[in-house]
Amino acid sequence: MTSMLEEAGFEVLVATASGEPIKARTTELIPDLKLADVKVNDYVGIIMPCMAKGAVPLWNASPEEISLVKEAVAQGKPIAAQTGSIIILAEAGVLVGKKYTFYLDPHWEESFEGAIYSGEGVIQDGNIITSSHCPYMARYYGGDAGTSELTKIFIETIED
Repeated sequence: MTSMLEEAGFEVLVATASGEPIKARTTELIPDLKLADVKVNDYVGIIMPCMAKGAVPLWNASPEEISLVKEAVAQGKPIAAQTGSIIILAEAGVLVGKKYTFYLDPHWEESFEGAIYSGEGVIQDGNIITSSHCPYMARYYGGDAGTSELTKIFIETIED
């Protein structure tokens, strides 16, 4: 995501709740700032890789995550979320009435109530873009990671 955004001419800043690096099996993501220091007005959009939830339980987004997502939607900024990060959108309530994708149909999960599950792949509904797969899932379960398509659509949405 970062390299595609930078190649398109965007400056990319990474934020995490703690400001500490996020470590996955093969990757470490070094943040530039804490989520509490992010001012949505300073950015053209938000893109969240699946890694955004890391190894913590997928449910229960942080108050900072929910606040940033709600503010970005209120300002009409595009938001892209991949796999585990889609939960942040659901918990922020911004998927209500919107089509989205996820790696399974979470109809049983209360935070997705009112959202329109649309299967797998990459789905865009207005300024909200979701991808049901990520590099981890593609590596272990096959199929396309969805990262390039998600990022491409995010860039196109910003440029429109």
